[in-house]
Amino acid sequence: MANKPQMEVYFVFMNFDSEFERLRADRSSKGEDALHEYLSNKHDHLLARLLQPNTYKKRFSLAIVDGFAAEMTQYQAEILKSAEEVRVVEKNQELA
Repeated sequence: MANKPQMEVYFVFMNFDSEFERLRADRSSKGEDALHEYLSNKHDHLLARLLQPNTYKKRFSLAIVDGFAAEMTQYQAEILKSAEEVRVVEKNQELA
């Protein structure tokens, strides 16, 4: 029986997005809700487009930097690194 690849938490940060910047500039409650919905959908779409369903788990989106955290394999992180809209993918490092 083959070993299942190890799942770890990675942070994914996106490249410049003018719509993100426009929504982030709106400090109203409605603007904040629109920003969170936009980013969640954007990040979900990226994961669904590049990775197989049920092989990863998105933890949360980060509105302040247009990024997200997800549990995935190293191989999946490498796939995301190659995406045009992704700036950086970093494995979560716990500090002692």
